[in-house]
Amino acid sequence: MKHLVTTTVLGLALLAAAPRGQAQTADKKWGIGLMGNAFQYKGNYGSDYWNFSSNKYGPGISINRYLSPGLDLGLHGNYAELKGTQNAGNTFATNVVNVNLALKLKLNNGWAFKEDAVVQPYLLAAPGWTYTSRESLYNGARNDEDKSYFDLFGAAGINFRLSESVGLFVQTGQHIPLNANIDGDQNRDDNKWDDRFLQHTVGLNISLGKAKDTDGDGVPDRKDKCPDTPSGVQVDENGCPLDKDKDGVPDYQDQCPDQAGKAELQGCPDADNDGVRDSEDECPDQPGTAALRGCPDADGDGVADKNDKCPDTPRGTQVDANGCPLVVDSDGDGVPDNVDRCPNTPAGTKVNAIGCPEIPADIRKLEQPVRFRTNSTQLLPSSYPALDKMVRALKDHPEYSLRIVGHADSRGTAEYNQGLSERRAASAKRYFTGKGVDPARIPTLGMGESAPAAPNTSSSNMAKNRRVEFRFEFYIPGQEGGATPQP
Repeated sequence: MKHLVTTTVLGLALLAAAPRGQAQTADKKWGIGLMGNAFQYKGNYGSDYWNFSSNKYGPGISINRYLSPGLDLGLHGNYAELKGTQNAGNTFATNVVNVNLALKLKLNNGWAFKEDAVVQPYLLAAPGWTYTSRESLYNGARNDEDKSYFDLFGAAGINFRLSESVGLFVQTGQHIPLNANIDGDQNRDDNKWDDRFLQHTVGLNISLGKAKDTDGDGVPDRKDKCPDTPSGVQVDENGCPLDKDKDGVPDYQDQCPDQAGKAELQGCPDADNDGVRDSEDECPDQPGTAALRGCPDADGDGVADKNDKCPDTPRGTQVDANGCPLVVDSDGDGVPDNVDRCPNTPAGTKVNAIGCPEIPADIRKLEQPVRFRTNSTQLLPSSYPALDKMVRALKDHPEYSLRIVGHADSRGTAEYNQGLSERRAASAKRYFTGKGVDPARIPTLGMGESAPAAPNTSSSNMAKNRRVEFRFEFYIPGQEGGATPQP
């Protein structure tokens, strides 16, 4: 029959056009639909709408393209044979082929339903083309006709997500082929939709192809929160490597996968937080150093406390394997290097208790205090000669430094006098640095009113307390002020 040929041609054409290797989801953007339809005619011979005993059945097929979470585009094709009888002289049997370009508005767009929801309602607007091939009698005379029309089609439906690749859908819509004469009745109304029909559909949307999965972990790139996972690594539903102990270090990189640990220790625990993993820590309950396999060394001599027989050795002292000092006197001055503030003083030099040379008496005589006016930090010109002698001594003896200590009388608050004494010491220091003396050799200190030279009971005594004092010391580079000789 003519309608069977038409159906076969349409089906083959649509199947040939269906793309392979893709799918109609956010991951696979192409799909194909296979449909079974029930058609119900309405026209000049009456209405079969919602009368399911009068259904006329036919197949359908569609090609669908994902556009966005809320929209799909589809090309739909359907076939039906509509029949009707008004009386013995007025009958029709019309083959109908529809091809429609459908825009689907999906309600599972993240607003009412999630995109991967099981229930996915939608609306369909699908203008298209309708071809009719009619065999009919009108008032007993043959009234056959083959003709095409512009078709308006709108529908509503629900898709049920069975899996990532298959969905079952049901849909109902109405076709209005404009100016169509499906039943052959020659008495036409003024409008363009005398003859139309409902289409009730049940079908399958089938996903074709494979979602893009760059790292090959089985989770599509769109859902993969860890898209660069190395090949072969086990992942969770989000595409991220498994992390059994939940410590932020994936199992494939975790050297202690059953114990929560630290990323910097490849996922291994460190109970005492000393940077040495517990499995390698010989003192796991005491913070230590990596060099001593996690054990502490209180005196810093390189021997772990648990092995140190002399745990209180001064820092910098050379020790033996038991952590006890080696008696070393590099300069032969009788003072062991571990307490010698001047360990490189030539042997034979007269030394004091800290291993540094004594400051000669003629240098000590230069240590004359300098006085200031009340609430002043300005040096008096009368002090310049004494200061210049100290400058000369520093230039002649680069091994010396000069400590400057500022003082104040008791007038004013203690806080103010402390700041005043510091400013006085700084003023004196500027005099020396202005003469070319290295600032590192001029340490300063402010004592406020805490160390008076005389009781603050008279003007003359207060004048004695407004002063800076000087103290020559042995200069050791890197130690501000150098060593402090014993008096």
